[in-house]
This record gives sequence, structure tokens and C-alpha cells, in this order.
Amino acid sequence: MATERLKIAYLCDLSPEKVWSYSGGNAQIYNALNTHVGDVTILSEGWHHANILRRAISFMPSGIQLRLRWRAHMLLSSIIARGVSEELNRQRYDILFCAYSFHSLLGLKLPYPLLTVFTSDATQTIYKQSELGGAFGSYLSLSRLMDPLVLNAERKVFRSTDLLLWPSAWLKQGADVLYGLNDSQSHVVPWGANIVAPPRTEVVFENPFYGKVRLLLIGRDWFAKGGPRAFEILSILVAQGIDAHLTVVGCVPPDEHLRAEMTVYSSLNKSDPQERQTFDALLKNAHFLVMPSYESYGFAFCEASAYGLPSLCLRVGGVPIVDNVNGHALPPASSADKFAEVIVRYRNQPEAYKELRESTRNYFEEALNWDVWGKNVSELIQSALQMSLPNEQK
Repeated sequence: MATERLKIAYLCDLSPEKVWSYSGGNAQIYNALNTHVGDVTILSEGWHHANILRRAISFMPSGIQLRLRWRAHMLLSSIIARGVSEELNRQRYDILFCAYSFHSLLGLKLPYPLLTVFTSDATQTIYKQSELGGAFGSYLSLSRLMDPLVLNAERKVFRSTDLLLWPSAWLKQGADVLYGLNDSQSHVVPWGANIVAPPRTEVVFENPFYGKVRLLLIGRDWFAKGGPRAFEILSILVAQGIDAHLTVVGCVPPDEHLRAEMTVYSSLNKSDPQERQTFDALLKNAHFLVMPSYESYGFAFCEASAYGLPSLCLRVGGVPIVDNVNGHALPPASSADKFAEVIVRYRNQPEAYKELRESTRNYFEEALNWDVWGKNVSELIQSALQMSLPNEQK
């Protein structure tokens, strides 16, 4: 029996209408809720009575703006939350859904009962205390003085939120322990790929090496995406006499990380038909997505899985890679030689490689797409709403 569409208020410090926000995940979450859960109304991203300060921050350099905006938002939460409450009170909603910005919920007093839901691929404290934070460090050392305040704010928000939807087991496990959450509110629901996936009939499962190894790296920051280690992997394969090639999409490596066996696309606009065709061809024809980066999640791994392209990465954060299913996640200390060994092993075992490609696409269809996310979230929300009804209405 079809369930009635719910009325959802969508809260985030950046509007999902800005498709670039949060690497595109914000827009995908919004669209999936609209498709599978209910009618979504985007609440204002402004700071209401404190919006003059938000506008002032927007004129600062992007690096400072990014870090200062959420900290200032948190410190001004009591003022901003009053505006959110007023906005909610203009009509009746069933759900308040908050993506990424936990501080948007801080200090909020709901004007009437409604289910609160939150999702993000990391929290500030878990990120800073993990290998991810250790790898990238703190931009401003003074920001560490706020760490206890941030942790207390996170605990307050997450413990009072009805449903917490984490895209990875890594994040759920960390959040449950750090914030004292229970399994009735804290759930793992993997996110999807930020592309229109090719039909299964267009995915190349039979992609033999024929002596050549085609590697792919996608990202805007060569160093953050593990580019130097990918370059080293390529160099090792070439030194072994293997005809290997690395294609880089989204950034330009420095001169010391360039060699003849590389092709670089500084960017590919997926909205341009010709450039999208190039992007599709690269994903279809590559043998491995190689990204030994430090990620809290990593949409590129989901995109690769959509094409049946196995990924090789590091076992850090909540990367959506299951060993022997849609690739391999190696220990963080793994050398480039270890990655090269995995590549050579599959190169010498074509049937095992074909099976890996098939299971990679299968895993995308089963878990790493937004339709599955939306359906799972719908079930969790409906169940939570049912549990909140008085006994005579159940």
C-alpha cells in the first residue's frame, strides 16, 4: 500500500540548489528525498537576525570563509535558531531534515512536534580525532580551543535527534561511542554516485588488459587525492616493463609528477555532451580507479562502481570500498609497491578481474546509488513516525 507523501523541511547552511555545495551530495540528498520520501521545502540558508555577519564573512578568502562560517554559526546558534523556528512555524511539516550542518540544529526549539533527521559523512570531532584530521592538520591552531565546545554541541544535537543517517560504518561506530547514541536512532545508509549512471548494458565487464594497464585518478587536488603515490605506482609498473598509463581528471600534477605515460584533463564538464562522452569513456576503459587519498567518504568511488570500475584506495575514514567486492582498501601505511602488487595480480588473473568488475557494478546497484538510499531512508522515517504515534493510532 502506498504511503502518503510527507512534508519535509530541508535545513542546511548551504542550499542544495547550489549543486556544487558539499561536492554535490547536498543536491543528491535533496533530490532523493523528493523522489522517495515526500515534498521538500528548502529552509533559508541565511542567519535571519544575524545575517549581516554572514554576509560579511562571505567577502573573506574562501579558505578562511569555509572554516569561520560554521564556527560563527555555532556561536550565534541561539539567535539563528529563533529564525529557523519562526520559519518552521509558517506551515506544518512532518519532518525536519538537516544535512551536513549539525550547527543548524543547535539551540533549535521546535514550534510543534516533528521528526528530526540528520545526515553527514563526518562530524567535526570525529574528523579531527581520526587519521583524516591527523593527515591534514588544523588550519588555525587557535581553532583547537573550540574543540571542547564543539564536542559538547555535537553531543547535545545528536542525542536529541530522532534519526541519524551515516553513510559508513566507520562514522556510525565512532558517533555511537563518542556521543552515546543507540541503534534505534543511529543507522548506516550508504550514499550514492553524483552522476547519472550508465545502464548495466553499457558497462564493460569483459575488459582484458592485453598487456596494458590503464589507471585513473579523479579529483581537484592532486596531493589530497593521493596523486604522488599514484604517480609512484605508475612508475613501479613501468619499471617492471608493464605498459601502464595513468589518466588524471580534475587537476594538474606538478612537473615532478608528470611523465610520458600520463594524460591530464584539468577539468571535464559533465554537462557538456562531448566532455561527458570523454568522461564516460575514461571510466569504461580504465582498469582501476587509483586514489590512495584520505577521505571521510568519497563520491568518486561510487561513480567508479557505477561503471564496474574497481577502486584501489586506503582503508581510512568511511570509504565505500568493500575488499574483493568493488575494489581493495589497503592499510594507510601501504607502500606504492603493495598497490602495484594488487594490480599485477589481477592483470595475471583475467577471470578474477572480470568477476571483480561484475561484483563492483552489483554493489553499486545494491548499495551505492541514491534510489536505494532514498528507499531505505523512507522506510526508516516511516518506521520512526509509526513508533511515535500513540498506541491507539498504531
